[in-house]
Amino acid sequence: MALITKRVYGAEDVLPKDSYKWQFLEKLMREEAQSFGFKEIRTPVFEHTELFRRGVGDTTDVVQKEMYTFDTKGGTSITLRPEGTAGAARALLEHALYNDGLPVKAYYFVSCYRYEKKQANRYREFHQFGLEAYGTASPAADAEMICAAQSIFDRLDIGERLTLELNSIGCPDCRAKYYEALKKYFEGYKDKLCDTCLSRLERNPMRILDCKSPICSEIAKDAPVVLDYICDDCREHFESVKRLLDSSGVKYKINPRIVRGLDYYTRTVFEFVTDELGAQGTVCGGGRYDGLIEELGGQHMPSLGFALGMERLLALLGAAEKTIPDFDKCGLYIATMGDKAQEKAFELVKQVRSYSVRAETDIVGRSLRAQMKYADKIGAEYSMVLGDDEIERNKAEIKNMTTGKKSEISLDKDFGEGFIRVKIENEDNPGACFFTKEK
Repeated sequence: MALITKRVYGAEDVLPKDSYKWQFLEKLMREEAQSFGFKEIRTPVFEHTELFRRGVGDTTDVVQKEMYTFDTKGGTSITLRPEGTAGAARALLEHALYNDGLPVKAYYFVSCYRYEKKQANRYREFHQFGLEAYGTASPAADAEMICAAQSIFDRLDIGERLTLELNSIGCPDCRAKYYEALKKYFEGYKDKLCDTCLSRLERNPMRILDCKSPICSEIAKDAPVVLDYICDDCREHFESVKRLLDSSGVKYKINPRIVRGLDYYTRTVFEFVTDELGAQGTVCGGGRYDGLIEELGGQHMPSLGFALGMERLLALLGAAEKTIPDFDKCGLYIATMGDKAQEKAFELVKQVRSYSVRAETDIVGRSLRAQMKYADKIGAEYSMVLGDDEIERNKAEIKNMTTGKKSEISLDKDFGEGFIRVKIENEDNPGACFFTKEK
């Protein structure tokens, strides 16, 4: 049979055998976000194109080269979101969330779309988890945001595999001096810069530092360093962030070349990077964007946040040989022989499921032998064979599929509770998994 079509290039399927990994990470991230006081926000997958041109910046690679933009039948220009912050900021303004008190702290899970060359751990459809905080200029907010990201990595026991790189790119006032220094430097290489960087030279020379062209990247290595140009206020802000990270035990290194790829950043910028994923080593990135809300038409509202790439995080966990626990495994499989046994099995699995435990029984019409093979194939933790004899005695044996240990259990109205008790009594390491922080 020939398929009519296959998935679009640059997009991936998450198959049932792997979805538990995503669910595990999402659950862990929700718990961490909530422990820091963040609440979930959900925004549309597409927005008016102007939102990203104004918010992300029309000198960025994202806007210039990578956005999926199209006109609706009504002639409106729409763009699939290339990142999560602009949409969250738009929702903040449109619904006046700031009236509920500041700071507004939100987290999100989003799918993003960028038309770029497919590479390892880099896709045209990708997924991000992000935190956003609106309405605080305090360096304590910067430190807390970084600590939240670090907390996720520590809980996953991969904190030591990531390096936190930190920089300050200053405010618009002190950055103007830096822009002049950059323009002067890059003008000496105008004959070597790519066409995109030539167009950035006048409008936003700092974007040249983020160019992926090998020639431009080599030229940028000797460019002036932004930390030499930041004003006293920005320097004190940066020093305060570092002191708070020190007091929290968060290790970092200063990387004056970090500018991030989006125009809305100001002052603190940071990245969590690894050398275990090749060229795509940035797993999480973020910083402060104090002018974003104004750029979108609101009042001045200093803000900050980060985005964490789900695909890259999963790749790093794989490289680190971390086994994500599959809590979605079948807890109990009841094999049946005969119609009465099937009816009873439906009653019993309902009881087990009421305890939020996955339970299954035959719905295909397999032989007993085939049913047991299926139970083994789906990784059932426990199995039970139900026939006329078990129904007559109102008792049956529960078998631990790993150890082979058997336990007799009553088939009465408390069967579900009885199974849970047997499961706990036979569990060598209840809830064992690699994350280090108990919840």
